[in-house]
Amino acid sequence: MEDRQGTSRVRESRALIWDVARRSGVSISTVSRVLNGRPDVSVATRDKVLAHVRDLGYSSHRHAQPVIRAPLQRIGVSIPNEEHFMGMLHGITDAINKQKAQLSLCSRSGQDLSLLERLQVEGVDAALLVLPLESDDELLELRRADFPFVVIDPRTPLSDDVPTVTAANIGGARAATKHLLSLGHRRIGVLVGDTRWCMSTDRLAGYQAVMFTTGLPYDPALIRESDFTLEGGYQAALELLRLPERPTAIFAFSDDMAVGVLRAAAEQGLSVPQDLSVIGFDDARFASFVTPTLTTVHQPRYELGYTGVDVLFRNRAEARLDAMHTSLSTRLVVRQSTGPCSLS
Repeated sequence: MEDRQGTSRVRESRALIWDVARRSGVSISTVSRVLNGRPDVSVATRDKVLAHVRDLGYSSHRHAQPVIRAPLQRIGVSIPNEEHFMGMLHGITDAINKQKAQLSLCSRSGQDLSLLERLQVEGVDAALLVLPLESDDELLELRRADFPFVVIDPRTPLSDDVPTVTAANIGGARAATKHLLSLGHRRIGVLVGDTRWCMSTDRLAGYQAVMFTTGLPYDPALIRESDFTLEGGYQAALELLRLPERPTAIFAFSDDMAVGVLRAAAEQGLSVPQDLSVIGFDDARFASFVTPTLTTVHQPRYELGYTGVDVLFRNRAEARLDAMHTSLSTRLVVRQSTGPCSLS
């Protein structure tokens, strides 16, 4: 009985921020700005919100008094609707089931609603945000509102206060580049994804680091920005293969782009790996079914999802974490698409 009453008290406390917003006739983000002393709120609005805060006895300070935290029962998951993320969703589902909680797929956008407000509408206790579209400011708003969440595979660099789970993109790119160098390749073309994304800049940094430590020149002419798609990889590869001195190997930052490279090579009359080595990143399901089978960097998609849930629940229990940012190892998977450089 005591546990049930304690849970009820906590749920009531968490709901108060929504009550303050409703009674004040303002958005939840406005209440959050008032409670955090932000200057971008009018005096009249601030006074109205604070009056309702006092009336409801709400305290936004998470350490104002000892509280019993309610167990997380319904976890919202915002995830792109793409095959690449299905393995991650499988890991999320298994971990949530282990915690005896429920999973709720959430909308990735909402007209005129902030992220915090969308999650409120969904009625979830916490959230896992995979490759989120929201800005760092919106994610920090969740932190200020004491809303439990974890970002998996962030799209752009985030503040240190935002908990994240990522793959070791730099390490994976280093392994791929070292593999090609060990085969005698020196002119290595690179197909980069969207350069605004963390995964792109991290993978490029891994490639550059290996080239630098090996004493090889960094040639910008061998770098092409693309969009992680088959067509994007195909078009970018054609540009590289039509250079007067073409690369002997191409490292694509996604398996989709790598398959685009295979098509471009065939159209140019090049055999893979005899004339051109190709390596991808992801280890998608199709990587072992294309011809030749694709050498790639395996991403631990299932583990990323499972670990995201684990971090969420550990944070909720206020267990001491070693870091706010968790990075999971990648590994090189060597198949048929890479071989010795024919010019060695």
